[in-house]
Amino acid sequence: MGFFAGRVSFLRFAVQADAPRAFGDEHLDQLREHAAGKQAAATADGVEAGWAAGKSVLDLSFDLAKNVINDCLTFDLRVDTDKLPGDLLKAYYEADLAALARENPSGFASARQKKEAKESSRERLEHEARDGRYKKRKCSPVLWDRHGNEVLFGATSSSQADRLSDLFGRTFGGGLELVTAGRRAEVLAAQFGLTGAAEAPSRFVADAGDEVAWVPGGGPADFLGNEFLLWLWFLTDRDADTLDLADNSEVTLMPARTLTLACPRGVTGTGTLASEGPTRLPEARRAAQAGKLPRKMGLTLVRHDQQYELTLHAETLAVGSCKMPDLPEDVTDARAKLDERASQVRELVETLDLLYGRFLAVRLSADWAGELERVRRWLIHADRQAA
Repeated sequence: MGFFAGRVSFLRFAVQADAPRAFGDEHLDQLREHAAGKQAAATADGVEAGWAAGKSVLDLSFDLAKNVINDCLTFDLRVDTDKLPGDLLKAYYEADLAALARENPSGFASARQKKEAKESSRERLEHEARDGRYKKRKCSPVLWDRHGNEVLFGATSSSQADRLSDLFGRTFGGGLELVTAGRRAEVLAAQFGLTGAAEAPSRFVADAGDEVAWVPGGGPADFLGNEFLLWLWFLTDRDADTLDLADNSEVTLMPARTLTLACPRGVTGTGTLASEGPTRLPEARRAAQAGKLPRKMGLTLVRHDQQYELTLHAETLAVGSCKMPDLPEDVTDARAKLDERASQVRELVETLDLLYGRFLAVRLSADWAGELERVRRWLIHADRQAA
């Protein structure tokens, strides 16, 4: 089951309806009603989407014991696509064409016969596909956490996210909104009583523009995610690797494994660095000095003695390939392990929110002017201690 074994990746969505008091049989009935394979016809792109119960792509048996864990409703989005084998289509075409052209005096097929063979071979293959033999089925895990009334979706594809939102709305009657860096900033600012605003991207280097190429104007301030990662890089490069959080806890963090940077003007392109400490590489510093901003960064986070290793995507705040903490040794019961893993996922989300909130407390305040100047000096000087 996606969120309960192995590494975890997810996008976050806010549910546009009140959180249920508890998950129960009515929610399972709604999942069954929209289970995979129950659609009368595929969508315009030939793809069918429905829910699966989590154990496999063919598991459609929803029950409380399996699908409700620690105040979370867990299930899969299954997407079915007919994938006609190209080599078999070619073989059918060649066979049909040879049969049609057998009596031709010239020995060559006519244009009309080629068209006919093309149509007949495809019709034959599509007829065979009706029994599902060429269907590709892919499941992505879904976790609806009642506590935060959020849905975590184990995929990063925008097309898959659109299918999730559409099917979730038809199933449960409430829409989903992707929790991007800008949208989350709005929520956290209200939660923490922050009154400042981020009307435009910060100028970290002298010739930086007032726009970020990958963030459309007039939408949420998702460029805050890029500034957040650069700020974390700045702090850790100055050996301030432990931060106090709003709940009086501490988080220790370290950039690790990967760093992707891109030119906000859309001019000099994108580059990815892989290293145990990618932010300490000279080429990483040169890219930042040239005005490039982080698009995603590998991070190791430790809070409440729980260590998470993940990749954080800047604009969407998506979590990629997170290695979760080991389960406590005294948790041996199978059900207790599932409950504990759900708590770990919930705490990871909480840690990321608190860390982002720590950045916003500076970014959306009068202190940002001074902090921005310190970041600028840090970028200019090659010596890490010069700032």
